[in-house]
Amino acid sequence: MSIAHYIKEIGRGARGSKPLDRAQAKDLFGQILDGRVTDLEIGAFCLSMRIKGETTPEMAGFLDATHERLQLLPASDRPVVVLPSYNGARKLPVLTPLLALLLAREGLPVLVHGSATESNRVLASDVLAALDVPAWSGLRKIETGEVAVVETALLHQGLKRLLDVRRVVGLRNAGHSVVKLMAPVAGPTVVVGSYTHPAFATVMAELFALLGMSALLSRGLEGEVVSDPRRTPQLDGFIRGQRVELQAQQPGTQADIPGLPTAIDVATTAKYTRCVLNGDLPVPTAIAAQVQHILELSSHA
Repeated sequence: MSIAHYIKEIGRGARGSKPLDRAQAKDLFGQILDGRVTDLEIGAFCLSMRIKGETTPEMAGFLDATHERLQLLPASDRPVVVLPSYNGARKLPVLTPLLALLLAREGLPVLVHGSATESNRVLASDVLAALDVPAWSGLRKIETGEVAVVETALLHQGLKRLLDVRRVVGLRNAGHSVVKLMAPVAGPTVVVGSYTHPAFATVMAELFALLGMSALLSRGLEGEVVSDPRRTPQLDGFIRGQRVELQAQQPGTQADIPGLPTAIDVATTAKYTRCVLNGDLPVPTAIAAQVQHILELSSHA
């Protein structure tokens, strides 16, 4: 089979391209995930979508294809909090492990899924391993109060291959958008979503509503879903697709976060995380608020 006829529609540049409908997007993405297209076609797809940008129906189709093929974790006794972690630390410590462990401490099952698509960032999975929370080698039910660290390749090899295209072309692609939205659990979930560009925030919000998902949406920390500890971001919740404004954005940046390190290496970040969890340092206000909002959403998911 071929996706050339789809590329012809989406590959005419920002002005000449035409969006795909949901069914077309599902077919296209399914062929890519199944490995039924050439590397050249995959490259053309990635660059075409990068230039055009994804629409809400296209992303819905991509997710339809993905959810049909994912290896799902079994349902847990409580809704699973899904934390996609694909960016890691660039300038600030990666605090997704802190968010995950704080949520687990509240009795929630937590899934951190991710994949290294860059070689020069500190990943949440590395910090969690340093905190004695290693990556899983297989899939099983996440227990109450447990953090599961799962590599994307365990969920679907084709999706991992698509993410790895970044190492060749140097640009993110639609696969990186899909993994931030998927819910790889055969039961209730709360997906914690983040965005960098406001336009994608609109698409994410529309998708959560369209697909009836329970989710938390906010601007992330360098692409990670954890709140920036220095700021008070807008937080929007979704309860089975119904949108609820949870927190309004506040202007300004807090100059000093007690104990927050300037170094971003694994050991330093793990040490800071331990200090916060042990009560030696306070939980940053923004992250504490995020935990409480996720707990509330989980009670209704």
